[in-house]
Amino acid sequence: MSVRPRWSVALLLRMARPGFLVATLVGCVLGLASACAAGAFSSVPRALVTVLLALLLHAAANMLNDHADALNGADAANGQGLFPFTGGSRLVQSGVVRALDMHRVALVLLAVVVAAGAVLAWHAGPALWWIGLAGLALGWAYSMPPLALMARGWGEVAVGLAWGLVVVGTDYVQRGHAALPAVAAATGYALLVANILIGNGFPDAASDAQVGKRTLVVRLGTRRAALLCLALALTAHAGLALWVAAGVLPAGALWALGALPLSLLGAAGLWRYRDNVQRLRPALALGIAAAVVHGLALAAGLCRL
Repeated sequence: MSVRPRWSVALLLRMARPGFLVATLVGCVLGLASACAAGAFSSVPRALVTVLLALLLHAAANMLNDHADALNGADAANGQGLFPFTGGSRLVQSGVVRALDMHRVALVLLAVVVAAGAVLAWHAGPALWWIGLAGLALGWAYSMPPLALMARGWGEVAVGLAWGLVVVGTDYVQRGHAALPAVAAATGYALLVANILIGNGFPDAASDAQVGKRTLVVRLGTRRAALLCLALALTAHAGLALWVAAGVLPAGALWALGALPLSLLGAAGLWRYRDNVQRLRPALALGIAAAVVHGLALAAGLCRL
């Protein structure tokens, strides 16, 4: 018997997985701060539209991910995931909605993003077309065949690139041209967001491997994946210091180094409990906190708030 969902705003929000949308919101704040630091913040309405479209695109990508993981069996096989960090929204598995519903709503959201994004690009500048198309392509290719990057060990790379584009694209809408400081501000944040996904792969590794989903944790094993998380965290923060030393970012950007202890504690937790799923929750939370604190502290440091 097919599921007939009772549509409501609350259900749509659950399908979007709002907790994870924070990463996109912080990326937008960082992009706006980058433009503000250059005296290039030009339009509040454009800023609001940019944030809304970025959130809608992220929500659509989350739904496509739920759809794909329902079809490949990854979420159904995941009996030891740490909700809400891993395992999807669980709405398909609990019978609230169908995988097809996830797909259809995602397509509607993507259509809205494309239409409104075209208007925004008309006003902001032609390069926004390419930034937006790249974001759409990454959001689609992450989960959906034939690429299904999440199952090939490239999903984490795609996520890092996508959130780098969030920062750069938000900055571009305000400036009207590409700028190296925006790329510099985006780099460390993108690495830390990618780290979130790698960390979330630890509890899911067994079920992912069972259905042939070859995430980085599955490919590398938990030991090397934990070391990779540490390396990315150190690179994110060392890179920030180098951008400041090179004069690309102002000294205030160093405020973001306050997130380094969170990153190190998270990496230590992944290393210590890499094969003990039920004790990984604090490490996953620290990884998320590190990215959020890094992004917000960097934004504040750029604008000297």
